[in-house]
Amino acid sequence: MSNKDYRVLLYYKYVQIDDPATFRDEHLQFCLDLGLRGRIIVAEEGLNGTVSGTVEQTDKYMEALHADPRFADMTFKIDEADEHAFKKMHVRHKDEIVNLSLDEDDIDPNEVTGEYLEPKEFYEEMQKEDTIVLDARNDYEYDIGHFRGAVRPDIRNFRELPEWIKENKDMLEGKRVLTYCTGGIRCEKFSGWLKEEGFEDVGQLHGGIVTYGKDPEVKGELWDGQCYVFDERISVPINQVEHNVVGRDYFTGEPCERYVNCANPDCNEQILCSEENEHFYLRSCSHECRVHPRNRYIEEHGLSEEEVQKKLKAIEESSTQNA
Repeated sequence: MSNKDYRVLLYYKYVQIDDPATFRDEHLQFCLDLGLRGRIIVAEEGLNGTVSGTVEQTDKYMEALHADPRFADMTFKIDEADEHAFKKMHVRHKDEIVNLSLDEDDIDPNEVTGEYLEPKEFYEEMQKEDTIVLDARNDYEYDIGHFRGAVRPDIRNFRELPEWIKENKDMLEGKRVLTYCTGGIRCEKFSGWLKEEGFEDVGQLHGGIVTYGKDPEVKGELWDGQCYVFDERISVPINQVEHNVVGRDYFTGEPCERYVNCANPDCNEQILCSEENEHFYLRSCSHECRVHPRNRYIEEHGLSEEEVQKKLKAIEESSTQNA
């Protein structure tokens, strides 16, 4: 029984969808009629979505999808919520439901993928010797939370991961390679790609981090920090036993789990930042971003040129003192 009025659903399914453009149009209207909000990607290879709505709305959505033979066995990961986790409803038709950009070497997870490991199996396997735990997410996702001891690939986008692996192949040679991501969808293709590249002993966390956090046996243990999510919540807790903050404030290096976007619209870099430092540094990741003519922080707070210059001087003085 839900204790809250809203839910967030996370789901995917690799399955053939003929005429995905028409499916996209019809599915968007269906979601709008239900009153859902979220982001859904439709491709010939399947469906990938996160939506929010009331308990009644999400129940109807899941019932409708399960009534379609293509999605009859699709798993929905459910989070309770106080309100919508999205502002609008978007359904987009793309070439892939998750962008790994392998082109002619694309992977069909229904044909090749890594060994599925349930949360308890993953928990046990990642503590064994000769095991490498590889985060399949982007660097900013890792920075706010990750499995203890996991490798952090230096990537900003998932499609960069294969090239990073090729450049760091020696690290994985002869190891048991375990991969994980938020809900499992990225690992479906990535683990299969690893096998195609010659890594024989590859396992993936079935259901992803969010499933691991809800498992009654492991209770999210060995996870540090928060789990980054692509909606208005930004991050959610995973470890039910203890909470270790691993995020660090962009400006001071102090423990922090609060993400903001740089106020320069041409930059928009996500940075971990306390509320105090957001105001002190004009929510900008660099001097160039602070003086950008369309700085959103300056516009939002109606700062005069005199006030901006005063803040810039204070930042400069602070930097000199800390040098």
